[in-house]
Amino acid sequence: MKPLKIVAVSAGLSRPSSTRLLADRLAEATRRILAEEAPVEVRVIELRELASDIADNLVTGFPAAPLREAIEAVTEADGLIAVTPIFTASYSGLFKSFFDVIDNTALTGKPVLIAATGGTARHSLALEHAMRPLFSYLRALVVPTAVFAASEDWGTAGDERTDGLSDRITRASRELADLTRRHPAAVSASAQIDEVIPFEQQLAALRP
Repeated sequence: MKPLKIVAVSAGLSRPSSTRLLADRLAEATRRILAEEAPVEVRVIELRELASDIADNLVTGFPAAPLREAIEAVTEADGLIAVTPIFTASYSGLFKSFFDVIDNTALTGKPVLIAATGGTARHSLALEHAMRPLFSYLRALVVPTAVFAASEDWGTAGDERTDGLSDRITRASRELADLTRRHPAAVSASAQIDEVIPFEQQLAALRP
């Protein structure tokens, strides 16, 4: 059986990073759920390692090999986890720039779990007013539960009005797993290019 591919994108800037930690926990929870029925491959992409390549790509239009490989991993994934720190009430510039260099049709129909980290819970609204619209514009299938982790969320069980971080991770990961099972990855861009009929052949078909 072909393994399901889960890719997590982390836009954390520091090392260690709470953003990377959240990406790892979401990826592992999703892997554990999917592994009950099928083999699973998980990859985490650290955008901080690709920052220079992303900037060069925005200017030149050509991705360096490491960035091209990361883009291919994202576009060919069966399920995507996108995690960013929140700066000034929105996703980070590095996070947005990475998705700017991906073709805006490449994520069509792809299951996506959105998540973010920030200093206080006040930043959690950015998931709904910034991140969800971004992936809706890209025509991805965004799971209902978005996961935000403020500094005080780590190691807590929530309160009478909210679930703890572990519960939110489990719920969102289960939603991503369910969507991933129902929506296998589309054919990769490179495979689609190989299937295009050459222009000369199309012209020949029109001649009497």
